[in-house]
Amino acid sequence: MINVTKPFLPPIEEYQAYIRQIWERNWLTNNGPLVNELELRLKEYLKVDHLLYLNNGTIALQIAIKALRIKGEVITTPFSYIATTSSIIWENCRPVFVDIDPETLNIDASAIPAAITAETSAIIATHTYGNPCDITSIQAIAQEHGLKVIYDAAHCFGTKYQGRSVYDFGDISTASFHATKLFHSIEGGAVFTRDGQLLKKMAYMRNFGHNGPMDFADIGINAKNSEFHAAMGILNLRYFDSIAENRRIQYERYLDWMKYLKLRTIRITPDSEFNFAYFPVIFETETALEKAMEMLNGHWIYPRRYFYPSLNTLKFVEACKTPVCDAISPRVLCLPLYHSLSVEEIDFICRLLLRAQNN
Repeated sequence: MINVTKPFLPPIEEYQAYIRQIWERNWLTNNGPLVNELELRLKEYLKVDHLLYLNNGTIALQIAIKALRIKGEVITTPFSYIATTSSIIWENCRPVFVDIDPETLNIDASAIPAAITAETSAIIATHTYGNPCDITSIQAIAQEHGLKVIYDAAHCFGTKYQGRSVYDFGDISTASFHATKLFHSIEGGAVFTRDGQLLKKMAYMRNFGHNGPMDFADIGINAKNSEFHAAMGILNLRYFDSIAENRRIQYERYLDWMKYLKLRTIRITPDSEFNFAYFPVIFETETALEKAMEMLNGHWIYPRRYFYPSLNTLKFVEACKTPVCDAISPRVLCLPLYHSLSVEEIDFICRLLLRAQNN
């Protein structure tokens, strides 16, 4: 069976060594030494000033919205995982969808100004598939209109924009370290900001607002992560460069096949370094996609329709038309891509796609 992804796991003996340390200390959670070590190592690796390690990427978005005191309308993308939209609604804000760029599949920055009203307080944009948004344009729009910017950078570990980590942009950027991600800690997430005071506020929020055993500095929630998850993150970070290099080779192998297939891939944003986290392809029609999926599934190969349906069609949001996203979302399929996927398996997948195309 070939799934769309498979989590990387380090040698079990290395993880067991960390587990023994946790057993000896009997410090399982509540900002333990491994959580602190992982935060330090991530800052060093990513070359960022501030981050907080959290228990998942969805709570990262919710904390970001709460910390920035965002209210009213939030301009966002209809082409993302549901957590992007549900986090906005969960925090009692209203998502306002603008269309996507047909080449990068990111939010179309040129469409944002027309969506701004007196009720708009923020922009939440997703770097789809790890491909950076038009950050320069989004930042200029936000500054002109006094808006906060949050980047849902769930897919972005290792991605750079203008030579810097993509996490280093926006008022807050958020990450997911879920097991399906390029870098993972089984479950996990993070918030990034250049503002030290904002980081301090989110640190309180991560731990119920505690400012000592019997004092509370702010409203908070339980967004802490455990020593067991941090141990996995520390180990996976050691292997990340080799994982990323292998992913680049696999991605380029798929690209070699594109000249034979009636498919197109996303355009990587200029002045950025892509992390090859996903290999999405866009079919000419939804029927062609469904035919390809049937062919692949029949050979125990399971790609995924990231992201379908378009979020502006959800039953709990205000209906609106986003013509580009509405047309593209039903035609996008992410092909299998993970560290142990072989060149032969990629070739097999692409030959099946070719067969589906020609039958």
